[in-house]
Amino acid sequence: PIIVRLHKAPAQLADGDQMAFTMWLGPLPIRWLAQIETIPGPGFIDRQLEGPFAKWEHRHTFERINATTTAVIDEVTAELSEAWFWKTVGLGMWIGMPILFAFRSWKTKRLLEKAPTGASASSSSSRRPAA
Repeated sequence: PIIVRLHKAPAQLADGDQMAFTMWLGPLPIRWLAQIETIPGPGFIDRQLEGPFAKWEHRHTFERINATTTAVIDEVTAELSEAWFWKTVGLGMWIGMPILFAFRSWKTKRLLEKAPTGASASSSSSRRPAA
């Protein structure tokens, strides 16, 4: 399982909000600070302000499939740090990202199926290094 501990997060996301959390890469705790940016349509971007990458942008987009199903689309653009330690950590996280997104997709679907509405979500993700 992926372990993430939130230190600071608003109850409802808004433009400019910041989230602080720790994500574990094996036994190694990785502290992260991200800022939320709203985008046109249903979705948002979180940008790393502090963390293991030189640059990180994660675009979350939601597309309605039908009355009970929403597609969750993740697009990540990242640039590895020049520092050897953070470059190694970032590379490990980048390689493990499909597992992280698969776990999140499974967990989201499971939570929604337990909801009284019987809603569901499908998920897709793409990763690309920054130019």
